[in-house]
Amino acid sequence: MIHIRENSHLYHLHEMHYAAITPINLLANASKALHRHPLSPLSYTGYGRHVAAASEVLERVTHRYGKPIFGLGHTTVNGKRVTVHEEIVDTKPFCRLIHFKKDKVEAQPKMLIVAPMSGHHATLLRGTVEALLPFLDVYITDWLDARNVSMFHGTFHLEDYIHYTIDYTRMLGPDVHLLAVCQPSVPVMIASAVMNENKDKMAPASMTLIGGPIDTRINPTQVNKHASEKSLHWFESHVITRVPFHYPGFMRRVYPGFLQLTGFMTLNLDRHVNAHVDLFKHLVAGDGDSAGAHKKFYDEYLSVCDLPAEFYLDCIEQVFQHHLLPKGEFMFDGKKVKPQAITKTALLTLEGELDDISGVGQTEAAQTLCTNLPASMRKHYVQKGVGHYGIFNGRKFRDHVVPIIVDFIKKQERN
Repeated sequence: MIHIRENSHLYHLHEMHYAAITPINLLANASKALHRHPLSPLSYTGYGRHVAAASEVLERVTHRYGKPIFGLGHTTVNGKRVTVHEEIVDTKPFCRLIHFKKDKVEAQPKMLIVAPMSGHHATLLRGTVEALLPFLDVYITDWLDARNVSMFHGTFHLEDYIHYTIDYTRMLGPDVHLLAVCQPSVPVMIASAVMNENKDKMAPASMTLIGGPIDTRINPTQVNKHASEKSLHWFESHVITRVPFHYPGFMRRVYPGFLQLTGFMTLNLDRHVNAHVDLFKHLVAGDGDSAGAHKKFYDEYLSVCDLPAEFYLDCIEQVFQHHLLPKGEFMFDGKKVKPQAITKTALLTLEGELDDISGVGQTEAAQTLCTNLPASMRKHYVQKGVGHYGIFNGRKFRDHVVPIIVDFIKKQERN
């Protein structure tokens, strides 16, 4: 047996880096306040505006971003403004189940959004939740930051993720509709297949898979190639580390969120650099709307969390390297998963034309695996002019994709 040694010093170096730049962050914040304060003469000069803008950009790139909030206090249902209460309805060691409960609203189809465990918090899907709230009774899995989960709770594998999905589906069933964005498309499809094969009365009424890696052999992207070109040994020895002592998850093996963020930003480094240059220009010009839009996006994008190492390595090996699900070789609880067993759960697959993370065709592959679903229980749609994030967030998602999701669900409710 070969012993794999993780990069044990990686997290400590990261913590030392943040400790070293903290004084820079504080100085940048002080400089921004000095050159922007209405009582300071400098704030009324071109020099002052430039220094304040530069200080704010420096402050933001050296800032440590905490977990954002959903902050969805209201929505509009049938033209009426209603209050939304965010309730935690269940807590497990690695996840909380959140319900966005609406006041005084007639019963709506129940939807469980299975959020990615991918280095970002579930709040990355805030726009997804917000757009669906007027039409559906929405729940979401809020995966916990692995560095805050005590070793007492043991490991967390891809199989555990699937068990969590099945547990929550049963809790909310019958006739709950599942929606998976990106990575959870695979476990959601597996959970649905298992529940259908077992004739589970709580099997989901439908599953909507958005930009997910069902079969990454189709139209592989740079992300897919990176996952398949390197060995599992390489990933375990280069990107797996242990949580430092000052976190509740001390000594837990994790794939740190800051590494995943670095990888994604490196793929489009020019775009991110130009975005911060544009932020500087907007701040100097006093364009609050454009600057605000930048801050809103990056406050979420730069807020990251750690993944359990076992889960991350399982995904690399089973989804991206060995393609077990589309090859009919995925094992769950000791039995092969059979997508052809899905007969009760309707299937909607959605892709973005310009998706550079899950290439076009990778999600649609689910349609070819669910061979026993009639045409009335399946649909595929490609949204033109959007990339990975645009297929579940933004104007085109709200205007074009949401109506497709809602209409598909209502059709299944009538059947």
